Amino acid sequence: MRNMRKTLVILTPGFPKDEDDSACLPPIQVFVKALTAAYPELNIVVLAFQYPFSAAKYKWHGVNVVAFAGRSRSKGFRLFTWLKVWKKLLELKKKQQVMGLLSLWMGECALVGSDFAKSHHLTHRCWLQGQDAKAENKYMKWVRPAGSELIAISDYLANELYKNYGLLPGHVIPIGMDTTLFDHGPIERDIDVLGVGSLIPLKQYELFVDTIRFLKEHIPGVKAVICGKGPEMERLKNRSAAYALEANISFKGELTHTEVLQYMQRSKVLLHPSNYEGFSTVLLEALYSGAHVVSFFRPMEDEFDHHHIVNDNNEMNHKVLSLLTDADREHQPVLIYDAEQTAKNMMQLFGL
Repeated sequence: MRNMRKTLVILTPGFPKDEDDSACLPPIQVFVKALTAAYPELNIVVLAFQYPFSAAKYKWHGVNVVAFAGRSRSKGFRLFTWLKVWKKLLELKKKQQVMGLLSLWMGECALVGSDFAKSHHLTHRCWLQGQDAKAENKYMKWVRPAGSELIAISDYLANELYKNYGLLPGHVIPIGMDTTLFDHGPIERDIDVLGVGSLIPLKQYELFVDTIRFLKEHIPGVKAVICGKGPEMERLKNRSAAYALEANISFKGELTHTEVLQYMQRSKVLLHPSNYEGFSTVLLEALYSGAHVVSFFRPMEDEFDHHHIVNDNNEMNHKVLSLLTDADREHQPVLIYDAEQTAKNMMQLFGL
């Protein structure tokens, strides 16, 4: 046992089905790659509860992945998935030198991971990502975590959890970025306003459409792009058509991570109208792409260059307009958090 590589087990709702699946949780992909680069001696095993939708064992950039294909089905099937994960954890504990478990989000992964860790005297950490800090999260009362067990991705999220549950996470570790994914050559910024994210009510992309309507009154040829898919797509397209914005807003649907980064580097402003965010990786990527970011949320107590925080829709409209019409606007990359440092900060919590 002494000569065995230490094993970190990552429990996650989903993981890429293969190395070409760049659209599945890009920030987590960057994080896992950073772990393997910073700790080549570490054995990483990923247990994916729901996605991929086919059960399989496979390698992803050298990382061992076990997919249980839960497919987000009924409660009974979900329990069956948990039992299969538990059985796999028992196998790993018996055969490998498991140093700890990292659960992504305060959900089913944290429930299984925390219970297993307590039963086998292992270190468990749960990385809170966003909506899992909201007041209605039933898993919080089921898991009953200690503050030292929890990692928030932002100061805002740590405070949100404390407000809702009276529990302050013991650690704050934002998700970092892989700067090698970006093209560092000169790129024409031919997109005025970019939106990136899931088209769901929480993200409030109707406000994005409204802002473009406002901008068109001042900049008739304003060019905007929305990258993402979701149930709000048709409603947003209809809203765009009702405002005669078909020539101004392009809906690109779901794109690869590489394609999204390319759009960011072509954009002057990233508009992020979401009404709730833990710490959007899109914000970090856009800032490093050289775009200015306009949003409603301040994720960290520190202020970031080129991140413009507004209080309401009217202020958002005028801030974007002022940026687009600023002759002195510049687009220097702003690096906030590096993926390698994120990996190192994380592994310190597991004794490395």
